Amino acid sequence: MSDPRTTPSIFTRGAVDLSSLRSAAPAGGNRPAGTPTRAGGGPAAGAPAAAGAVIDVTEATFQTEVLERSMTTPVVIDFWAEWCEPCKQLSPLLERLAAEGGGAWTLAKIDVDSNQRLAQMFRVQSIPMVYAVVGGQPVDAFAGVVPEAQLRQWIGAVLKAGGVTVEEPENPLLNAADEALMMGDLDAAEQAYRKILNEAPADIAAEAGLAQVALARRVQGVQPAAALDAAASAPDDVPAQLLAADVEVLGGQAEQAYQRLIDLVRRSAGDDRETVRKHLVSLFTMAGPDDPAVTRARRALASALF
Repeated sequence: MSDPRTTPSIFTRGAVDLSSLRSAAPAGGNRPAGTPTRAGGGPAAGAPAAAGAVIDVTEATFQTEVLERSMTTPVVIDFWAEWCEPCKQLSPLLERLAAEGGGAWTLAKIDVDSNQRLAQMFRVQSIPMVYAVVGGQPVDAFAGVVPEAQLRQWIGAVLKAGGVTVEEPENPLLNAADEALMMGDLDAAEQAYRKILNEAPADIAAEAGLAQVALARRVQGVQPAAALDAAASAPDDVPAQLLAADVEVLGGQAEQAYQRLIDLVRRSAGDDRETVRKHLVSLFTMAGPDDPAVTRARRALASALF
């Protein structure tokens, strides 16, 4: 389902009709959303009082675990598949943030291969694809892998939409910068991130945000398929390879982008080599130092350089 030649939007919005997925309430009366069941439909023996922060959902359990649950608690749906490499970057991060949330929101994981009708209903064209459901309706979505700082901001907005009280960020300027970035106001976002860095040069979130602004500017007006074709036909053309790496990062193929540039470092020399190295480091900055893919790529880069 995922096509590396297609770059999905980082943040997308749109109505999704879920009416055909709704069904009558289970026989025997309503039960709390997320309560485990045993054969016969009753509560499972020894079931915990509250459901976990991360649950697996199928079409059979979608109404209860997502639609009904979202009436009281925001639900974030992670559409994934076992074969999806970008999913292996995003899903663990979502799971960690859900656990940190302490029940403020629930992560519902849906395997697209086993639940193709759900994927079709949500118009999933590439994965990972993440939807937020509040009050029984999708309220926001994004596709691909995004940096942790932006993901935290997005989840905060979802919680507010669901009426959940969340603490304001310690730095209001960072909040404003993230919002400007998500809205596509790159000038405002850059100005805010630079102001933060003037006051706190080591602010990791602001560095990541500024790197993402630069990436967004570089790919404006770019046709992903054309960029990848150009890179494939000119493997030693540095500008073409850099642009292809940008396209891959936005398409959720960060590790592929890193490897592309590491291989180019090995084949290049002098100023070209330094240009490629700096570009790769800027992509690392956007992902953040704790990203395991970045850790692996940094080791590979060091090997390529020395």
